[in-house]
Amino acid sequence: MFRFAAPIACALTFAFTPAWGQTAEADKIDSLFDALGLPEMIEIMREEGLSYGETLAADMLPGGRSDQWDQAVSAIYDTDMMYEEVRGAFGEAIAGDDIDAMLAFFTSEQGEKIIGLEVSARRALLDDAVEEASKEAAAIAMMDETPRYLMVQEFVEANDLIESNVVGSLNSSYAFYIGLIDGGAMPAGVTPETALQDVWSQEPDVRGDTTEWVYSFLLMAYQPLSDDELNDYIAFSRTQAGQDMTDALFLAFNGMFDDISRALGLASSRFMISQEL
Repeated sequence: MFRFAAPIACALTFAFTPAWGQTAEADKIDSLFDALGLPEMIEIMREEGLSYGETLAADMLPGGRSDQWDQAVSAIYDTDMMYEEVRGAFGEAIAGDDIDAMLAFFTSEQGEKIIGLEVSARRALLDDAVEEASKEAAAIAMMDETPRYLMVQEFVEANDLIESNVVGSLNSSYAFYIGLIDGGAMPAGVTPETALQDVWSQEPDVRGDTTEWVYSFLLMAYQPLSDDELNDYIAFSRTQAGQDMTDALFLAFNGMFDDISRALGLASSRFMISQEL
């Protein structure tokens, strides 16, 4: 569901203490967090981040990748830090919502099946060959407007997945620029204002890439679902509880990726400057 897992990142470390107390509602939030497979997703996002760190080193660092760089990227994508930040922000955002309805769906046999498929598909896409095959299959389904593609399209629209992921990716890209600027690696003419203009100029490409990824991921993940099962998921997504949960998830992950992105920008600046000296 969330595309912007490895696009741009950061190196800050911080402690995060959830704002809510360990109440009955907090216990439900804990259960929902686990039922949604978020601990597993965060582990996969770390693997995506480590892979992105290799690409970033090749593209931006004069001396390329090094053991020190790998250690910095590993510290940035610290699963405990990622877990605590997302869990805390998600809990704050969803407090007071109909958590019982969310739990009822995602702890059901059908809900567990859906989450299992999403996690398995995300992990499978770590393999470049699988990702490429998935994109090719999705492109054909989209071109032919197959019945399953049309159902997935309805799911995407119900959850506003394209727009939410595009906004998240652009914000992360801007945060990365700010990290580079604050770290002193950018020329004097590059300001937050010019960085914002550059980020917005990338919007069409980001939207295209996001659309391709979202459909390739969902078409692969939901292939084993029956039409009835997918329709039930779409119906839940359109409920107030479904909308509240999706909003809370994007809010939580947006914050995490913005922090990660700015920190990777700072780390990149440090390595760029040290390697040029």
